[in-house]
Amino acid sequence: MNKKITVVFYKTPAGHEPVREWLLSLSLEDKKILGSDIKTVEYGWPIGMPIAKALGHGLYEVRSNVSSKRIARVIFTITDNYMILLHGFIKKTQKTPQNEMSLALKRAKEIR
Repeated sequence: MNKKITVVFYKTPAGHEPVREWLLSLSLEDKKILGSDIKTVEYGWPIGMPIAKALGHGLYEVRSNVSSKRIARVIFTITDNYMILLHGFIKKTQKTPQNEMSLALKRAKEIR
């Protein structure tokens, strides 16, 4: 089975990769869950619920249920067959907080 899109991490002008750094801070169990869900998107794109959801403005989210009944999200955009991981966070409310969306949108604009 071939990848339909390739995952890359958003890189700040200073060279940091915030999503990679966030993923590395998680437990091994949570890393495996998120990695598997991201891989599902890589190989199955375009894919919808429950794994991925369109957020508008060219943004999508990988939806993961991680340990301790927590919910994790990785917001990404698709550009030239690349899945660019823009922002990752543990979701604490039903609706995606505006500050999380704003950060992802800002990063998406930087790369476009």
